[in-house]
Amino acid sequence: MLFNSYLFLFAFLPVCLVGFHLLARHIGLRASLGWLVACSLFFYGWWNPAYLVLMVGSIIFNFAVDTRLARNAGRPGNKALLLAGIGANLALIGYYKYASFFAANLNVAAGTGFEVGDINLRYCLFVTFFPQLIAGPIVHHSEMMPQFARKALASPKSINLAVGLTIFTFGLFKKAVLADGIAPYSDSIFLAAEQGAELDLIAARGGALAYTSQLYFDFSGYSDMAIGIARMFGIRLPVNFNSPYKAANIIDFWRRWHMTLSRFLRDYVYIPLGGSRRGLARRHSNLIATMLLGGLWHGAGWTFVIWGGLHGLYLIINHAWRALKPVLGVKTDAAPSIVGLAAARTLTFIGVVVGWVFFRATSLESAFDVLKGMAGLNGVSLPSAIAYRAGDLLPVLQTLGIEFGAGGGATFLKTWGWIIALALVAFFLPNTQETMRRYRPTLDHGVDTLKRFSWRPTPAWSAYASVLLAVGVLSLPEVSVFLYFQF
Repeated sequence: MLFNSYLFLFAFLPVCLVGFHLLARHIGLRASLGWLVACSLFFYGWWNPAYLVLMVGSIIFNFAVDTRLARNAGRPGNKALLLAGIGANLALIGYYKYASFFAANLNVAAGTGFEVGDINLRYCLFVTFFPQLIAGPIVHHSEMMPQFARKALASPKSINLAVGLTIFTFGLFKKAVLADGIAPYSDSIFLAAEQGAELDLIAARGGALAYTSQLYFDFSGYSDMAIGIARMFGIRLPVNFNSPYKAANIIDFWRRWHMTLSRFLRDYVYIPLGGSRRGLARRHSNLIATMLLGGLWHGAGWTFVIWGGLHGLYLIINHAWRALKPVLGVKTDAAPSIVGLAAARTLTFIGVVVGWVFFRATSLESAFDVLKGMAGLNGVSLPSAIAYRAGDLLPVLQTLGIEFGAGGGATFLKTWGWIIALALVAFFLPNTQETMRRYRPTLDHGVDTLKRFSWRPTPAWSAYASVLLAVGVLSLPEVSVFLYFQF
């Protein structure tokens, strides 16, 4: 079941929400939490009922291991039990997510022919809570369990419904209108690359930038919808998306993009490997290893491995530059100039776009074909309609080696119109956390912003949100899966 579907919007969510609040008011918190667990399991089972057995089995197993560890704290054998529990969970995810990938590569390398087939109440709610179950935010036990135990959940507040519905509306509009609106101009270019077409500079860069915008608003939209739904139940999720394309370096980018995943990789991979505590060489190897695992987390394919490794290399370069700046006499405590900040953001953005090419491509060959086109190695081509309107500039354009092809004028205008419009939103407008900051939309909400962009429960804001909601709902006839659901 998708957040951006009529079934979810007009059946599942209202029934779940009304049932939760009625049970909380007339029976008690325990009954309402039980209802939320049942709804979350139903939500998960809707995708594939067979996997519900797997989910419930995993919950029972992990709860049993955790209970045994707590009961036998400090006794011999606990470490072995802990390692066995971790190993069982890794084996499960390894089989269902990566077995086909490893079998396929082994078959190629060794000529084999392996085949892999398709494959407590508050604790249950922590695992299954449907707003963040499929694609995050990735939550910590310490963030959620105290909230589920709060007696205030049994007394629903209208402000939570208003704030949650508004955030959900922002997310739905981002997904259904913005991300899905630009998606065709990204898909067509990458499909052409998969089919062996030679992409010129304009087409390749247009496709890469279209996907860069699509992924941004798709994932930002999902994060908003998850946070908004949780808030309707009186639950705050951690912030997961904080205007990452405004980042001035790649370190800052990873503090803004999928923030809960970055935190997870830092706490459970980078720091246990030694972090930055064991020398420069070890620090760099830990960064590469962490980002390679981050790439594999997103998908079982070499394109994701290269994407992760590329970002690991970016991070190493970023840290090296920070260490070199004092040696070169560059002031590190001075505020950057407008030109310097713009240059830093542009360089960071270019690196991110190059990485997204591998993230989107279905094969290494098609990824390199897109990059080849972006570099201009296949020339530059513009629609003939531009030549007709170029006037005296036409000879200059032809001297520069620009060719003109018949047709494609409408697609060119729509592609770059979408790219420019969405870039203005991503780079210059406040994000959802900033707009909703007055009402603490997340556990770790954003920074102050201009007062005119600060949401309040007023008729004007209600009218604005109603228009966005109506446009978003009317854009749903063809349901589109969130991009991050595939990871």
